[in-house]
Amino acid sequence: MHDRAVQALQHDHDYADRGASARMRVLTWVTALTGVAMVVELAVGWWSRSLALTADGWHMGTHALALGGAALAYRLSALASRDPRGRFSFGGWKIEVLAAYTSALALGGVALWLVVDAVAALRSPRPVAFAEAMAVAVVGLAVNAVSAWMMMRPGHAHADGGPAVSPGAGHAHGHAHSHDHNFSAAYLHVLADAVTSVLAIVALAAGLWWGWVWLDPAAALLGAALIGRWSWGLLRSSARALVDATADPALAQRVREAIETDGDARLTDLHLWQIGSASWSVVLTIVADRPLPASSYRERLAGVTELAHVTIEVHACPDAD
Repeated sequence: MHDRAVQALQHDHDYADRGASARMRVLTWVTALTGVAMVVELAVGWWSRSLALTADGWHMGTHALALGGAALAYRLSALASRDPRGRFSFGGWKIEVLAAYTSALALGGVALWLVVDAVAALRSPRPVAFAEAMAVAVVGLAVNAVSAWMMMRPGHAHADGGPAVSPGAGHAHGHAHSHDHNFSAAYLHVLADAVTSVLAIVALAAGLWWGWVWLDPAAALLGAALIGRWSWGLLRSSARALVDATADPALAQRVREAIETDGDARLTDLHLWQIGSASWSVVLTIVADRPLPASSYRERLAGVTELAHVTIEVHACPDAD
């Protein structure tokens, strides 16, 4: 019984946007590239007995770990969305956000480590192997430039497109511009490494040619300030997504206007929260003098393409004639 109706109303809970798999692949390549650079730097650092090379190699290793974690988050998110037992009610997007939050914490740790190291170097200047360290900075910058280019190619930088509501089932695919917390976190790791490499090249060149040893830790402090600012911004946005505090007032107003367009229906309860980089879920309660079927109100939301999961409760006004 009701087989046709049941099939029409059933849908999966995979709210990943269409570019997620492409971003996972590019992150895998960037992780591999960063890992190879790390191994080369550590090997050359051991051979030349250069602490600068060894330290930069381990620093690049922390970024490789963060990038690999971001790629793994995409994979785990996809598995959660297709979980046969349905244990993840709204897919695995929060796994990606959690990875972004963790990466933001890691970036904050890198900024703090740079501050501590720079202050120690300013208080007690130490000899620096300027030529070797500058060569490493150039190699690191080249690796990060290639990585950034791969990540900024069309379809990778932003999540474009996502599920949207459709008359009947309430689940289809539409288009909405969005931002991917997980990919942003990975990109910030690459960008942070590139910025520190540029600052290091300038500072090391000044130290090599003019003997300005103090400029090396000063550049590290500047880099720490920039990384710390990026980390804080990402931490705030990902934390808000984790606790479902990303409700968009403009989107809520569009939902309200679409439902109340006939002058009879009134929204008495509205809950809106994010379940994907370009997808939202809404639960709403409607009261009307002449209530219509829930499917009629669902059709009014067809133009709000960001909505991927819609639940509607309809009540007749007790004071109606």
